[in-house]
Amino acid sequence: MSVQPQTSAVTPPALGPYSPAVRVGPWLILSGQLGMDPRTGSLVDGGPGAQTARAMETVAGVLAEHGLDVTAIAKTTIFVTDLAAFNEVNEVYASGLGGHRPARSTVQVAALPAGGQVEIEVWAWVG
Repeated sequence: MSVQPQTSAVTPPALGPYSPAVRVGPWLILSGQLGMDPRTGSLVDGGPGAQTARAMETVAGVLAEHGLDVTAIAKTTIFVTDLAAFNEVNEVYASGLGGHRPARSTVQVAALPAGGQVEIEVWAWVG
């Protein structure tokens, strides 16, 4: 099975040597998405909730590029710099998924790239 890097027109420019997503067999694995405006490459204003909303919009856009929607998401990992924002992040995240509830882990980290407060990684089943 080979790893096939995927390009995307809806993600901000990569901040390092990685692909926005890779296809491995029946999986589409999205790199962690920050709450960045894809046009400017800058974090959106408004704190963790706004960054979560922007990250979820990017996730949905990458999935759509592959003919998928959020119901294809099997697993997410949310990285936050402050678990005090957990409820706010959780509410916005849930809104971005509609009624879908994939498996998930949430981890507090010391820092995220570009000063982000939230980053969301996704495993989606392509089948």
